[in-house]
Amino acid sequence: MIRAFQKAFWRKRSGEGLLVHSDRAVQYVSIDFRKLLKEKKFVQSMSRKGNCWDDTVVELFFHTLKTQLVYQRRFQNSDEREQALNYIKICYNRSRRHSIIGYQSPAMYESEWEKRKMLLNYLSIKKVVRSVAM
Repeated sequence: MIRAFQKAFWRKRSGEGLLVHSDRAVQYVSIDFRKLLKEKKFVQSMSRKGNCWDDTVVELFFHTLKTQLVYQRRFQNSDEREQALNYIKICYNRSRRHSIIGYQSPAMYESEWEKRKMLLNYLSIKKVVRSVAM
């Protein structure tokens, strides 16, 4: 699980402060996993004990993945599994719209989020420059 997380981190190059939400499964509370999060300066978030509703969005994702992809076939090797992951990266993330994020695809939402961050950074820099110039 840690290798998979590191691979995802390497691909996305997520920065400090990334929120990593999970349930309370043993792999997420392990010393090694928590050490990795601390090294990367990520913030760990877990569902509350006995409260499955905290994970609703993630549970819906895995339900969709299993019913539309995993239960439909048996993977013969790692190449086939990699092709299945491409389904997530391409079809699910780029085209499937989600009500929880305003009926946008995850890729669209992430792109809009990056634009908002850049605008906020620009505005805060502009504000500092104005205050220095006075």
